[in-house]
Amino acid sequence: MTRFPTLFLSHGGGPWPFMEDRRVQYAKTAAEFGRLPQLLPERPKAVLVISGHWEADAFTVSTSAHPPMVYDYYGFPEHTYHLKYPAPGQPELAAEVRALLKHAGLDCREDPNQGFDHGTFVPLGLMYPNADMPIVLLSLKSTYDAAEHIKVGQAIASLRDEGILIVGSGLTYHNMRGFGRAESKPVSYDFEAYLNEAIGNPDPARRNAMLVDWESAPSARLAHPREDHLLPLMVAAGAAGRDVGKRVFVDEVANVAMASYVFGES
Repeated sequence: MTRFPTLFLSHGGGPWPFMEDRRVQYAKTAAEFGRLPQLLPERPKAVLVISGHWEADAFTVSTSAHPPMVYDYYGFPEHTYHLKYPAPGQPELAAEVRALLKHAGLDCREDPNQGFDHGTFVPLGLMYPNADMPIVLLSLKSTYDAAEHIKVGQAIASLRDEGILIVGSGLTYHNMRGFGRAESKPVSYDFEAYLNEAIGNPDPARRNAMLVDWESAPSARLAHPREDHLLPLMVAAGAAGRDVGKRVFVDEVANVAMASYVFGES
């Protein structure tokens, strides 16, 4: 039986692939995202995305068969508020995700209106530009409990054996006041080094403990004043089981490191 890896992707700032100057800045990320399907054993049946841009009071799945767009960014060119990525949803997968979480003792709700934020349509648009890959979204829980997000990953890990690709989409550095500042560069690299050490630990219990204890890492709260963009990594790591993670690539944009990881590469 084919088992899919899990991914954590640093998705970058706003709708960057649709702005010529930003696409130049993110040229490495664009190329690497385009190559990600080559890491997979075959074409997935669907993708489950946990984005740092959707949180709710309880874990929530998107149930729309035709998810809308969510333009959750500010100050970008007008055309970026009319982008379309008409990938289908998959209500059957949403129902399975909800059932798996409930079986694990985790409350999970449904949202028939949630659509694709840029944490979803940017990486998935570069991976599957034809918008023909079914996508279901799973929210973060706004209490930001790292251990609970790892537990969510563990609860949905069986999807990897069903042809489902699990993608956590966030950033290894997400401090809006720090982007573009020279002093942010060492902060971002020091914190990413901790994450890379954690995900590469061959003992999954130790890896998960390091991720739960992320605030003890160098410059942790300078890198993540709020951990919304870090928690998708917890879900991807939880779903990885015993599979060790490794860094796929690091890009540097706006003076900060942005790393992406794979667990269980085939």
